[in-house]
Amino acid sequence: MSILLKNAKIIGEEDFLLRDIYIEDEKIVEIAENIKRDSDRVIDCNEKLTMPGGVDVHTHLSLDLGKFISIDDFYTGTRAASFGGTTSIVDHIAFGPRGSLVSDEIKKYHKMAEGNAVIDYSFHGAIQEVTDDILDEIEKLFDEGIVSTKIYTTYGGMLDDKHMLRVLQKAKETGTVVCVHCENDGMIADLREEAKNKGNLAPIYHAKTRPAEAEAEAINRLIYLSEVAGFPKLYIVHTSSALGLREIRKARARGVKNLYCETCTQYLTLTDEKYLEGGESQGVKYICAPPLRKKSDVDALWEGIIDGTVDVIATDHCPFFYESEKLPYKDDFLNAPGGIPGIEERMEVVLTEGLKRGVSPQRLRDLLCTNPAKIFGLGYKKGSLEVGKDADIVVFDQEKYTISQTNRHSNCDYTTYEGFESDFKVKMVLSRGEVILENSEYKAEKGRGKFIKRKF
Repeated sequence: MSILLKNAKIIGEEDFLLRDIYIEDEKIVEIAENIKRDSDRVIDCNEKLTMPGGVDVHTHLSLDLGKFISIDDFYTGTRAASFGGTTSIVDHIAFGPRGSLVSDEIKKYHKMAEGNAVIDYSFHGAIQEVTDDILDEIEKLFDEGIVSTKIYTTYGGMLDDKHMLRVLQKAKETGTVVCVHCENDGMIADLREEAKNKGNLAPIYHAKTRPAEAEAEAINRLIYLSEVAGFPKLYIVHTSSALGLREIRKARARGVKNLYCETCTQYLTLTDEKYLEGGESQGVKYICAPPLRKKSDVDALWEGIIDGTVDVIATDHCPFFYESEKLPYKDDFLNAPGGIPGIEERMEVVLTEGLKRGVSPQRLRDLLCTNPAKIFGLGYKKGSLEVGKDADIVVFDQEKYTISQTNRHSNCDYTTYEGFESDFKVKMVLSRGEVILENSEYKAEKGRGKFIKRKF
């Protein structure tokens, strides 16, 4: 199958360029002006913004938390992602039973995704305890294309400093990227206990008991641990605060290497005022960790995007039903399921908000597509419009429309971005050279997505 895209407005090094894109056998074969080749189909992009398909490296599909399981699976979640212009994801897996190997859970995730995903996918490992067998497994998984793993500094699966250091040391040997959820567990536990004793259980106390200081301290600690380990690839997930960002900026200034910073759409657009919106009944929708912060934090993160401190914008998509799963805990933030939807909205929201704030189109493309692909070993296939890469392409209409639950495609019964006025709307999406969305008509077959064996 060959496709010729005509008059695509692509992002050049300094300005927009009008180019044709010739696609054959799932790959980009040529990008040039006025291509004249025979093709099975010619599509005129009409000078609309054309970008690489989005790469979201932080999702949680069918995440089993015990009492709750996130409600988008690998079909509904990847379908929603593709409606928003994302054409590949790397999913953060759940922990398996204590004593099991990470590869056991990876095998489970392969079964969950195969035959369901409509776009291409991969997985991060997840380590909740450190044994010699699990450390040895990091290298085995790397060879199988699982070139990243996640550890936590809080929650039930957290590691202590000694064991985090061992993971970082092993990752240095193998080249594995270590993703870390950074929050100080002791600080949070003490503040939550105090809130419980005082009866302060409304959603706003979710934010008050997970302060920015908890994030910044843990980021600082992980950076020094990585320094002792010889600077493995350390990736701080969902950075949410000015304080956390400052720790990353300071570390780079003093010579820390292989340090990457991710933030998420919600931390760039929403504040903790959402926990007060409509009273507790609405505020519980926005419980996620880290929590939403202050406007000053939002502004600081955009400054970090402009100055290069932030490397990736992801979603941390982890949805739960509002009516049946969140609302019952409107007066009990301690037990409300933590996580929000966002896999579909990322590209449109970030392009809209970023351009308004003066961020260059080149920078936004890199944050949404190119950087996540490079950092996590998808770059040989994904993340950019280049000859030889997979033909993962999204074309946008530049038109204003209002994001609403009625035009979303996740299983979730609400959108985090209700009422957001977007300047961009996805018009067409190609995944490996196949048109899977065109003029609101969805064409992808369930299960067409493939596992990406990642490599550096």
